[in-house]
Amino acid sequence: MPQATPQVSGKLFGLFCLASYLLSLSYGATFLLSLLIGSRGGNEHDAGSVISAAMLSTFVAVLVSGHLSDWLGAARSIALFGLLLVAASLGFAMTPGFGHLLLFFGLLLGLGWGVFYTLGPIIVASLVSPTQRAKYFALLSGSMMTGIGSGPLLGRAASALGLPVTSAFYLAAAASLVGVLLFWRLGARLKSTQAASAAKISWHATKQVLGSRAVFPIIMVGLGGCVFGGLSSFQTSYAAARSLDYSLFFLGFMSAAISSRMLIAGYVVKRDPLRASCLLSGLMLGSIVLFAFGVQSGFSYLLAAVMLGVGYGLTYSVINGLAANEAPAGTTSQALLLFSLAYFIGVFGFPLLAGKIIVEHGMPTLLLTVLAVAALNWMITVGRLLWRRITVESALTN
Repeated sequence: MPQATPQVSGKLFGLFCLASYLLSLSYGATFLLSLLIGSRGGNEHDAGSVISAAMLSTFVAVLVSGHLSDWLGAARSIALFGLLLVAASLGFAMTPGFGHLLLFFGLLLGLGWGVFYTLGPIIVASLVSPTQRAKYFALLSGSMMTGIGSGPLLGRAASALGLPVTSAFYLAAAASLVGVLLFWRLGARLKSTQAASAAKISWHATKQVLGSRAVFPIIMVGLGGCVFGGLSSFQTSYAAARSLDYSLFFLGFMSAAISSRMLIAGYVVKRDPLRASCLLSGLMLGSIVLFAFGVQSGFSYLLAAVMLGVGYGLTYSVINGLAANEAPAGTTSQALLLFSLAYFIGVFGFPLLAGKIIVEHGMPTLLLTVLAVAALNWMITVGRLLWRRITVESALTN
């Protein structure tokens, strides 16, 4: 992994971010699955099962991503597996009912999104120096978050135009196909930057990473993925129960996540990362409290979404940089692979439990469960700060 900053043109990185945005639309559209499956006679548990099928295939994606990077280069590996995102979006739209075939397309989604989400940060890490990683991770994740947030808005726009919700999946498939073509063309220019041999994961490297301080941001991204996946996947159900417009959530969340990353991420990442992650995860916890007990109107709904967007969005950028920089020497790529894997477990695995909770116990119980997860996430940051303080004071007294 190069330690000096290579010359990365703004145009090249801009195209990289545009391609990332377009591919992310296909994942964002899956937040409409609860609505789509509900219109076909299914329920939230059925939707959660489809989303969680992707968790299984992401394990495969993480394991093969290094070998794919060796073979094609990271960018062209993303392009190849991005075709599976196109196929998944088309499959969700065209499959009648809510049977087992949707689970197959959920698996395709996990493979495509897993390779993209895993190799994207590794490309960025190889392009810039460690001191710039948090900034460029924020730009990449901002592009992806824009695409993720735009996916459900396609559904809202289709509804406003009197079109079926399947229109959003067709549009997401078309956008992702353009993203695939962009990544393929970028492949030749980005391939030379890859430290491909370091992109493979091994048991030895895994033990090294999980035995270091990098394990804490890896756990946190998994917990954050549970919060994000649980709320976003069933936001259409949450909004319907309160006679609200679900597009307010995605507009508020996306706008806050993107603007905070673009406007203040550069300031935040220069601060103490432990203090920053504590403050931001606390803000995320506050947003869940508001979702659970304080949303009574469109304004409070939008406010809760904005708080979540700032808290989750910036926390992710901070802990992504922590995972890379706190990993033992020579294991940065492996730490990022494990970081992605933990995220996938949360964002794809938790909806299965969330859907079951909604069907059997109701939305309020799900919100209390998500609140407990967010509280645990915040307590990790508090614990790290207290441990550091104790260690410093002990060193000074000795």
